[in-house]
Amino acid sequence: MNKTSYELKQGIKVHFIKTDLYKTDLSCIIITTPLKRDTVTKNALIPFMLRRGNINHPSLYEINKEMEDMYGASFNCGIDKMGDNVILKFYIESISNEYALNNENILKKNIENVLDIVFNPMQKNGILNEDFLEVEKNNLRKVIESKIDDKDAYSYDACISAMYGNDKFGLYKYGYVEDISSINIRDISEYYNYLIQNSKIDIFISGNINENDVKQLLLENENIKKLKPRTENYILNNEFTESKQNVENINEISEKMDVTQGKLVIGLDVISNMENLQAVALVYNTILGDGANSMLFQNVREKEGLAYSTKSSFVKQKMNIFIRCGIQIENYQKAVDIIKVQLENIKNGKFTKDDLQNAKTYLISGIRNVETEQDTEVVYYIGQEIAKTNMSIQEYIDRIQKVSMQDIINLSNSVSINTIYFLRN
Repeated sequence: MNKTSYELKQGIKVHFIKTDLYKTDLSCIIITTPLKRDTVTKNALIPFMLRRGNINHPSLYEINKEMEDMYGASFNCGIDKMGDNVILKFYIESISNEYALNNENILKKNIENVLDIVFNPMQKNGILNEDFLEVEKNNLRKVIESKIDDKDAYSYDACISAMYGNDKFGLYKYGYVEDISSINIRDISEYYNYLIQNSKIDIFISGNINENDVKQLLLENENIKKLKPRTENYILNNEFTESKQNVENINEISEKMDVTQGKLVIGLDVISNMENLQAVALVYNTILGDGANSMLFQNVREKEGLAYSTKSSFVKQKMNIFIRCGIQIENYQKAVDIIKVQLENIKNGKFTKDDLQNAKTYLISGIRNVETEQDTEVVYYIGQEIAKTNMSIQEYIDRIQKVSMQDIINLSNSVSINTIYFLRN
């Protein structure tokens, strides 16, 4: 696998991931913009409006028909939160040209179609299709209202919201129901055109491709030509940008709902400027709670039988660790106390070389798997691009390998509880 990048215009890059591991080519457009309370709901609407039709394929039916004509290509879109930014994602996966009949250039169709979907929508005098807006407003309302049905995800988002409030990372990526009714077609059209002409844009092309041919195709594409250069307008998040302070008092929140199982989420701050911080924090998190060998799994779930499920995850863009447990409601205090014991045990070096090596093996296996799926590769590289770290997969692995037991102990003294959230009946 070979990855290179080329700036088409200021603020607009194409990234080539050349690989012969797949029989498919993937074209992906990612638009990155800061999370803001007054635009988060609009951001959620735009991808789903754009998927409904464009100038050359004016309906979802026509887009789907085009995908079928491309030997069953698949198109998808969505949004995700990455640190203090939201990313809008659009991608088409199609068979590689070598498997097409009659020397058809399927990759060219793939790229041109995804560019049309994003940059050539159904609009008249700069105004998008109002019917598309009304349909997607109703769909988005259902998505937001249904978040309460998944109690695990709901509790996780509630803990983040408690820690960050309306400050970027605390915002819900799909926005808010109370905003939907006030969004009209002129508002969303003006915002779409602002977004397209001012946001950071990254185009990923993955497959057994000819880089020069694809670069020329992009430079000659009318959709690319009408995009203007821009200053990259997004929030830089990495291990060097996040400034935190220890909270004087842990924020404890209990929310009541009709549930049979309690949902416990503990938000931790990682406050350190040590060398190789991100890799050390990843290994620390794995020893603590990621996987069946972790201290949380072995002690909270297996030994004490206090949790139906337990896991921790590291959010590298914000230098936070989140512990998530499904527990019997009456076991809340006991579970919190034992979790705190695990945090103290790591501080006191009460873990083994085997724990450290198992964590590294687990992480490195996951990192190597990045190259086994094209969309996973794109997620990895857009994360590197937005963070301005641009680590190769091998460099990532090397940094994990360097982590020592003393590194883990040193970091553990920089980890503190910020918020404890509990969903109960």
